[in-house]
Amino acid sequence: MPVPARTLARLLIGLSCLSALSGCGLFIVGGAAATSAAVATDRRTAGEQVDDQTIELRVSSEMNKTFGEKARVVGTSYAGRLLLLGDVPTEADRQRAESIARGITKVRSVDDYIRVGDLTPLSVRTNDTWLTSKVKSQFVATEGVPFRTIKVTTERGVVYLMGKVTEDEGRRAASVASGVSGVNKVVKLFTIVARETLLVDPGKQSPAPVTDSSSSSAPGPTPAPAGGDGGAQTMPVQ
Repeated sequence: MPVPARTLARLLIGLSCLSALSGCGLFIVGGAAATSAAVATDRRTAGEQVDDQTIELRVSSEMNKTFGEKARVVGTSYAGRLLLLGDVPTEADRQRAESIARGITKVRSVDDYIRVGDLTPLSVRTNDTWLTSKVKSQFVATEGVPFRTIKVTTERGVVYLMGKVTEDEGRRAASVASGVSGVNKVVKLFTIVARETLLVDPGKQSPAPVTDSSSSSAPGPTPAPAGGDGGAQTMPVQ
């Protein structure tokens, strides 16, 4: 018997590779299966996932080369939207870090939450890692939260959420995260998508128009192209 997606995710939640290149498309059977697949699948394409990993590696490399030990700048990317966190000594350094990030290939936009001040102590960063794990675990345990497509990052007790979600999913995820003990604040950096778009494989192109040229007494109709407006709206940061 196949293992349910949510049960499997509980078993794998501790692995760092949980969100890597798995489930880049949606397998839809219908009814409840469609909802389950939409919740349990990363909604980025395989190409977006690879690009995001490359962006994060480039951010780490460029920031280390630029600032060395005097600063700590961490980048988290979701479909080309880059979140910057960490600590730098001066405002000029913060602006420089953001400028470098914007120049990295495939970065579409930058959310700069870099803090100007002393480096965050290791004990605080360790606690942040623990809070991230607790939030992820709560997402897995909560019905209707698309845990596989939400990135969770914590900095000084503030939880940042990124991903492609519907408005209801975004509200639900933020509510769950805000209820985790130790979380000081939740910042939503979601891209809001329509629920109907979740029933389409993100890596599959819409069918081309078909013209019926078969022999008949009258020419066959030409169907309209399938698909609709798939543009996503960006939710303002709260």
